[in-house]
Amino acid sequence: MRFCSHHRLLRSIFRSTSWCLASRSIGNGRILGYGEKESGADDRRGSKSLGGSELSNEKSKKSDFDHCSSEKSDANERIQEYQYGEAEGIPEGGPRRRHPDDHRQINKKSSDEYVRKLRWEEGSGEEFDIEETFAGFPLPGEDFVRIEGSEDPSSNNHDDCSADESFSARRSKVASKIFAILQQDGAGFDARTALDEMQIRVSGRLVREVLIRISSSINGANKSRCAKLAYKFFVWCDLKDEFRHSSTTYNMVMKIFADCDELKAMWKLVDQMTENGVATTARTFNILVCACGEAGMARKLVERFVKSKAFNYRPFKHSFNAILYSLLTVHQYKLIEWVYQQMLLDGHGPDVLTYNVMLCAKYRLGKLDQFHALLDEMGRNGFSPDLHTYNILLHVLGKGDKPLAALNLLNYMEDVGCQPRVLHFTNLIDGLSRAGNLDACKYFFDEMPKKGCEPDVVCYTVMITGFVVAGELQKAQKLFDEMLVRGHLPNVFTYNSMIRGLCSAGKFGEARSVLGQMESRGCDPNFVVYSTLVRKLQNAGKFAEANNVVGQMVEKGRYAHLVSKFKGYKMK
Repeated sequence: MRFCSHHRLLRSIFRSTSWCLASRSIGNGRILGYGEKESGADDRRGSKSLGGSELSNEKSKKSDFDHCSSEKSDANERIQEYQYGEAEGIPEGGPRRRHPDDHRQINKKSSDEYVRKLRWEEGSGEEFDIEETFAGFPLPGEDFVRIEGSEDPSSNNHDDCSADESFSARRSKVASKIFAILQQDGAGFDARTALDEMQIRVSGRLVREVLIRISSSINGANKSRCAKLAYKFFVWCDLKDEFRHSSTTYNMVMKIFADCDELKAMWKLVDQMTENGVATTARTFNILVCACGEAGMARKLVERFVKSKAFNYRPFKHSFNAILYSLLTVHQYKLIEWVYQQMLLDGHGPDVLTYNVMLCAKYRLGKLDQFHALLDEMGRNGFSPDLHTYNILLHVLGKGDKPLAALNLLNYMEDVGCQPRVLHFTNLIDGLSRAGNLDACKYFFDEMPKKGCEPDVVCYTVMITGFVVAGELQKAQKLFDEMLVRGHLPNVFTYNSMIRGLCSAGKFGEARSVLGQMESRGCDPNFVVYSTLVRKLQNAGKFAEANNVVGQMVEKGRYAHLVSKFKGYKMK
């Protein structure tokens, strides 16, 4: 009974803020909970007040939050009543402890497993979009660098290198030498013979280091060659008696094939992997589904993996969770619904990860009634929200322009022992920024240090981008300067936002100066940064300056294969 009451409170916080604002009406009777109709996913309204009516100044802006914060103690009393059936006092010397038999404790073990499973990769060549990670799930793809000891347990490889730095440095030198030999392969030079002459002992870590170097060297001009070199090295390693390829090395070569658009070779390697008795893993599926592209191909791939008996889906609970997780990273939301139904038909029950994936999918598809139903079902089935569940809810409230409901949820998280983290505030701020409520963004940004959360480069970038989109360049510049003073080095997305803002304000000289600052601070511009500056210059009729930027890019050996994307530029 206590469990149901506790979950009802969470639901009431998410749907309405009336209990926190019982004595007040906000705006034109506008409810800031989740009970009202959701605004469009990409709705970018002008800067709104916290309650829907315009604020005349900063002081009135703060008052809404201050009023709600002052009533936090009343809200906490209600939470206690829901949890235990009656209010319990706070013990001396510390915050109130949870009831000993209360099974609504935050599933920290589950959260830790997520941390091990999930990674954040910024990607390359694409606009920064923090919304893609609002659930705590990564963007498509995964870094090749793996945790020590993550070798596939079925592999019988014997590493000849210990954890000692000298061995690591020696292995790195050998990997660089192998990579140099592979690059010389061609007419008049046989790389295999040169590798044999090295008389080295092949190990799993050495193979991974070489493949990482090949993967990092891929660009638009050498895709075919990189794929061939990777496979030549892969085959050469396979001929060594002391070495046997694991799922890890198969997956790495498959990823290289995928990045090089060699899809036929990728699928042949999958078949070879199965024939050789090497288990396909969740990472294998992720690589394949990212390469499939169209939903029709993805559906066939899913069916194949669902029926596969050689699918090693660990560390996930079952194969369906591994598939659902991967489909989320490639935005196959409708296919996620189908897989979920197949999972239930197959007799597998959902867990917290399943519910989090499904909540993301339902929200993306605009099925808000089903979103609420899933949230209720999660509570009825005895699952506590974890850090990622709260992350989803906060982003949804932010994007729905419901800052007071979000504030209540943050207070609730603290009360149940789930301390909000930087990621929670960042995704909330991102959602509010997309809703155009920069006043609320600034409030939560300023609240972060008070909650023990120091804004990081991603959070600063979200704030800066919000101000740039709203045309508030001065505020964006102030935050940019502040993050430098606090020791946070901007990343390519931060610089891209600043360059875009400066160009929009007609300050093209300063924008080009920012491009120079990037390199002096050790941040190499990616193609998106160059593209932003060049297109803004072209749109302003400054074609000579635009061509100059492209010329500098090519002279530095960057993205020469993408020059054709710039209209009107001719290679000298």
